[in-house]
Amino acid sequence: MNDQFDFVEDGGVTSPAGFSACGVCAGLKRNGSADMALIVSDCDCSFAGTFTSNLFPAAPVRYCREICATSGKVRAVTVNSGVANACTGLEGYENAKKTAALTAEVLGFESSKVLVASTGRIGVQLPMNKLEKGIREAAKNLSHTGGSAAAHAIMTTDTRPKELAVSFVVDGKKVTVGGCCKGAGMIAPKMVTAPHATMLCFLTTDADAENAYLAEVLGKAVEASFNKITVDNDMSTNDTVLLMANGKSGMKISAKSAASDLFERAVQMIAEHLARSIVFDGEGVTKFVSVEVSGAVDKQDAELCARAIANSPLCKTAWFGCDPNWGRILAAAGYSGAVFSPENVTLFFDELPVVRGGLDAGTPENELAEILKRREFSVKINLGEGNASCMVWTGDFTYDYVKINADYHT
Repeated sequence: MNDQFDFVEDGGVTSPAGFSACGVCAGLKRNGSADMALIVSDCDCSFAGTFTSNLFPAAPVRYCREICATSGKVRAVTVNSGVANACTGLEGYENAKKTAALTAEVLGFESSKVLVASTGRIGVQLPMNKLEKGIREAAKNLSHTGGSAAAHAIMTTDTRPKELAVSFVVDGKKVTVGGCCKGAGMIAPKMVTAPHATMLCFLTTDADAENAYLAEVLGKAVEASFNKITVDNDMSTNDTVLLMANGKSGMKISAKSAASDLFERAVQMIAEHLARSIVFDGEGVTKFVSVEVSGAVDKQDAELCARAIANSPLCKTAWFGCDPNWGRILAAAGYSGAVFSPENVTLFFDELPVVRGGLDAGTPENELAEILKRREFSVKINLGEGNASCMVWTGDFTYDYVKINADYHT
């Protein structure tokens, strides 16, 4: 890491000053594990959010969009796992509002200062009696060291919690940015900023910043991280990233201020780490693959090509089997919609040439297969048409992915 930043040991959402959190069991999951998290600031926070662009947005997404559009400050986020509260109609929306109201009641401030998020099974109403019990229990268990408990409570098919915090110093004042997220399947986010299995991410900071600036910073960070990952090309109804800033550090940060560059890099650093963690923990994933497209006519073509390769079931199953079947990659590039001449295309697996001028580069297949046995490798394709590029992070498709998703509902 850049020596201007320090990792926070066991860092997460409660690493920035003035934040507390917890994870409790409300009884939403059949296995009896923690399924409700609460993240609270000691004082009002500026905030920003990005949300799924799915045309079936979940009730908590609709609610949070409205809060982003109408409220200047927030204090808390209530998160449940096990029930997505998506495709639940007016009752589901009223339950999202009631979740915020119950949280506000037990914490002692207005419901407009509470954001909500949900993850789990779609089409099921929230059991509000269990949720109310969980909220009251969570309020009693808030702790300034409770970030890890919150990270555990929001998990669904995740195999491990995902959290990180970094800090930096400007003019003698330490600023910390922390975060946690969940996500393993139903991962192909394309989030847009307010007010416009599932990926949920919660970022906190003790920096002092205005909502408009936070929205700009968050939008850039999300575009370079969560919007560049895919596990299975299925966009969730619930994708949400929230950023809250309570100003406890005393460091005022705005665009082009003394600390803005470090702050923006810290937010992006956390977002990228958490996004990569989602892919590494993808359902059944055994390989982390960086699909890097260069030489495209424009960014749109570069992204079309990268996503076609990253989402191709034939490519992903070949990577699982360590099969250097590069024809599948060229085929995906060819149907992606990107414009290029096949004779200009080159392809590499990490450092080894695979294709030159659209033809076999002659590298022995056993050497290429050794690259694909690595836990992490890159697929680099140059279209030979321009200067635009795009990178997408993805994984392989395995037997376990099928099993997890065949059994998820029952």
